[in-house]
Amino acid sequence: MRFLLVGAGLSGAVIGRKLAEAGHECRIIDSRDHVAGNCHTARDQATGVMMHVYGPHIFHTDDQGVWDYVNRFATFMPFQNRVKSTTQGAVYSLPINLLTINQFFGKTMRPDEARDFIADQADLTIEDPQSFEEQALRFVGRPLYEAFFKGYTEKQWGCSPTELPASILKRLPVRFNYDDNYFFHRFQGMPRDGYTPMVEAILDHPRITVELSTPYDPAMAEGVDHVFWSGPLDGYFDYQLGRLGYRTLDFERFDHQGDYQGCAVMNYGDREVPYTRITEHKHFSPWESHEGSVCYREFSRAAEPGDIPYYPIRLVQEKALLEEYIALAERTPGVTFVGRLGTYRYLDMDVTIREALDAGDAFLSCLTEGRSAPAFLTSPR
Repeated sequence: MRFLLVGAGLSGAVIGRKLAEAGHECRIIDSRDHVAGNCHTARDQATGVMMHVYGPHIFHTDDQGVWDYVNRFATFMPFQNRVKSTTQGAVYSLPINLLTINQFFGKTMRPDEARDFIADQADLTIEDPQSFEEQALRFVGRPLYEAFFKGYTEKQWGCSPTELPASILKRLPVRFNYDDNYFFHRFQGMPRDGYTPMVEAILDHPRITVELSTPYDPAMAEGVDHVFWSGPLDGYFDYQLGRLGYRTLDFERFDHQGDYQGCAVMNYGDREVPYTRITEHKHFSPWESHEGSVCYREFSRAAEPGDIPYYPIRLVQEKALLEEYIALAERTPGVTFVGRLGTYRYLDMDVTIREALDAGDAFLSCLTEGRSAPAFLTSPR
């Protein structure tokens, strides 16, 4: 059978590989001039630094199957993301941990003492947090909230934390030890040669053809047995019901000779600093050595037509519109919507790969059983 996959990012590549290995012909197109989507990496010609072109991507997972899969196509090097935050005139370690607490409050508390101290800071009058702000105040109290969450969140989402749902702050963002590893997954690392060669290796199969700088045209669906769409869900329907809301990022590059900030990611929690963070890309490849350095200030804003969509907003208005698009998609035969954009969800890379692997298996089962594939193999709700 012949399939068309729109998008040569992780979703399209993994599903395409799964279908190709099952004996099917796959044509994969992408409107950009490179594969790997937003995890695209490239060498900076001036410095030799491996650049995360669309912002940093650190691979982390507890999924043994996904870890084995990516290591099949790339050599992964150990990497732990150790984020710092500049706020109120000082530099602190993130996520909030025992060092952060002791430094911020000028204390020398042990874990149990710090736990009791933070419990005293928490606003226990908030029994059922409904907003991001209430969730933070309920668990860490106002001083830590205002230093590390309030200003950063206002910049990142473009609105008050009182307007954001509590679910955005899902976990208690505090550790009562000195562990400053930003992630907690057992497998963490970076592909030694970058993500783009990894995706190119996934796509390297005789039954896969890749066409770059090739926007989708509905006529392309003629003569194929099924379409997999990993672009924006509303974009497939030419935004006929309206545009789903996204935040996008602007990057302001500056170069430095030597080491600019001593870490890969420095957050800026103060509202009056217009950018959310500075990334220094050579620190994402600590096994390499470069005299020059490339840094980017990141600015978050509402996505406009033509912008790269990064973070789905998924507030009340967007969720209502999403339901309309889901219903429209479910009435549209011959196409399955996959990935971060196709299902309008923020997904880490490991989850994207897991869902793509499972989607490929589910689709092949539909073929075997003679059933039509649904519009969504993973629920976007």
